[in-house]
Amino acid sequence: MDEPRSATRRRGRRPAGEDTRGALLAAARVEFAERGFEGATVRRIADRAGVDAAMVNHWFGGKEQLFTAALELPIDPDALLAQVLPGDPEELGARIVRTFVEVWDATGGGAMVALIRSIAGHEEAARMMREFVSRVIIGRVVEVVAPDRPELRAALCGSQIIGLGVIRFVVRVEPLASADTETVVATIAPTLQRYLTGELG
Repeated sequence: MDEPRSATRRRGRRPAGEDTRGALLAAARVEFAERGFEGATVRRIADRAGVDAAMVNHWFGGKEQLFTAALELPIDPDALLAQVLPGDPEELGARIVRTFVEVWDATGGGAMVALIRSIAGHEEAARMMREFVSRVIIGRVVEVVAPDRPELRAALCGSQIIGLGVIRFVVRVEPLASADTETVVATIAPTLQRYLTGELG
């Protein structure tokens, strides 16, 4: 008689040098692509990877951090929120734009560029970008400060940030592609601030 699955699933580190972290990332990419951020669970991801669910917290700290790692983005959602949320709410747009530009400039756009480029032809990539916008980072910022219509505000903010990434790193439209950080902040932050806290009409 077969043993129950819970009794046979590996616990702790994978034996024989197998890469637990890599296995979790591979499993997470499949689960997030198939089920979205909300539908994917830590237990299901761990089961697919063949490890105990506690390994997700051990290696990544939680589902949001695992999602970010699966996208290969150089951003820790909690660290980003801790960086941009404190301070004058009317300067939040400027802090967000400055943070994203500095992170992207440091990596030449990094994995975000690859993800943006893949959106048009891959529904999985498009879904993961939607989750990034609505659930993991931008949506969490908006829900703290939005006076109303948080879902619309998150979508508008996402259009501004992702659009900036496209123009600056994918299409490379000048002079925005090579503009210094302060110029980008000064010109884009007011629009982002209106999306965050202003009247939408």
